Amino acid sequence: MHRLILSLLLLTCILPDAGAETITDEFKSRVSHLESSISGDLEVLHHAKGEFVAITEYRIAEKTQDLQQILGEAIAQPDADPQYLLSLTQNQLAYVTRTQHYLLSDIKRLRATLGTADDATTLVTLSNRERQLDESYRRELKLLGWGNQLGMAVDTRRAELKELITDRADRLASVVKYTQDQLKAAVDDARNAGKDISAEQTARIVELKARLNQNSLSLSTAIGLLDEMGTDTATLKQTLFEVSGDITQDVLDIDVVSTMLSQWLGAAKAQTVDNGPKVMFKLLVFLLILFGAGLVAKLVKRLVKTAVSNSKLKFSKLLQDFFISLSAKGVYTLGVLIALSQLGFELGPLLAGFGIAGVIIGFALQDTLSNFASGMMILIYRPYDVGDLISAAGVTGRVSHMSLVSTTIKTLDNQRLIIPNNKIWGDTINNITAERHRRVDMTFGISYADNVEHAEQVLKEIVGAHPKVLKDPEFTVRLHLLGESSVDFVVRPWVRPDDYWEVYWDITKAVKQRFDAEGITIPFPQRDVHFFRG
Repeated sequence: MHRLILSLLLLTCILPDAGAETITDEFKSRVSHLESSISGDLEVLHHAKGEFVAITEYRIAEKTQDLQQILGEAIAQPDADPQYLLSLTQNQLAYVTRTQHYLLSDIKRLRATLGTADDATTLVTLSNRERQLDESYRRELKLLGWGNQLGMAVDTRRAELKELITDRADRLASVVKYTQDQLKAAVDDARNAGKDISAEQTARIVELKARLNQNSLSLSTAIGLLDEMGTDTATLKQTLFEVSGDITQDVLDIDVVSTMLSQWLGAAKAQTVDNGPKVMFKLLVFLLILFGAGLVAKLVKRLVKTAVSNSKLKFSKLLQDFFISLSAKGVYTLGVLIALSQLGFELGPLLAGFGIAGVIIGFALQDTLSNFASGMMILIYRPYDVGDLISAAGVTGRVSHMSLVSTTIKTLDNQRLIIPNNKIWGDTINNITAERHRRVDMTFGISYADNVEHAEQVLKEIVGAHPKVLKDPEFTVRLHLLGESSVDFVVRPWVRPDDYWEVYWDITKAVKQRFDAEGITIPFPQRDVHFFRG
């Protein structure tokens, strides 16, 4: 195995890239030093063990990178020594050939070990070796291009390489399709096992995915090499696309697209002929069930609406809407599930998926769910209903609409405010119209020079004469406070909540008019100032 790694690293270390430097003695000395250093590390690699193997390989890769850099610069230099570069290129091709022999030998050895209980691990290792072999072919093709540039005869080897890679790509395409079929079967077995899936099944899926990925990469590399050599690869690209699903510029070839479209159209036509009547019947049943579910939902909605509206329990408007909506949507949802079952959907996994989606959505919509929870509390405890005049969340107005998420309030100056339910439930709720009676609190002042009994009698007459002041509870008119500038009476009539402001404004106006007519003074703040001479 170390011999194989040795040959692979030799291959890697000899590949130039790009740059610009003239061939000098210093350059040759530098190349010689790097090759000598790499060769020494490769000798060490024969006896290395454990993590020291990885350290040695890392050193070789690092020095190889330097060698690639300077060789690439030499190839690109127009006045470089072509004979020296040709010699280096021929040596590199020789290394590539040796490396390929090692890889093919190891691949042959791995295949010979198949047929045991450890086949899964062996196949993954084999896929990795195949991938390394592809890289060696790619590097050889690049070296052949450099050799051709330097006057080396490469046509025979290019033809051999083209035939070899064509055969290899065809074999890889078959391996990729087989691995994909095996992976689909393993995934189906795991899905059928459900929660009883075993560790072996999981490991099998992971192993097949790794193999499919390696084989797909190898096929992609082979297709790239064949494209460079001018070979038609439309069929191979189609296979790669069907397996990996990757859409690349190479895949979007007119031949590939036309071939795939013709196959898809042919498959669709065959499916239509074979299964068309059956599918159409199922779709018809599906639509009929949905239509029937819609009719039943509307009927249930009407029945529930009639029931909750006439119920002696006196449901709130929000609770009525909740029952009506829940019943209709519940019936229709049941119809949709029955219809889906007719199309072949399994309801168990579908409902389980809805449950998982519900948890995810719950985390994403925490604030909305908080409003929903507050709406449920409002629904249960009924602190207010549609049409009530309330003061909550810093807003005073009449409730015009309620839902489980928000409450719509129309303010006294005719503004429409939509308030989240958690803002209302988390604050003090004052339902102004919840009680049948409401007391109007007013204060009127008279001058200290006016007759108290006369003023009190006038106030009682004004309040008692108003048609919207309730007789029970009885109104109150009392001398309340001796102020700095006035003698103050409190006037407290009881009215219906809807009449509050009308009574307030009417009595205030009537008091001013009667006080003026009776000669009762409404004082304004004043202060007497006395001067004393010293």
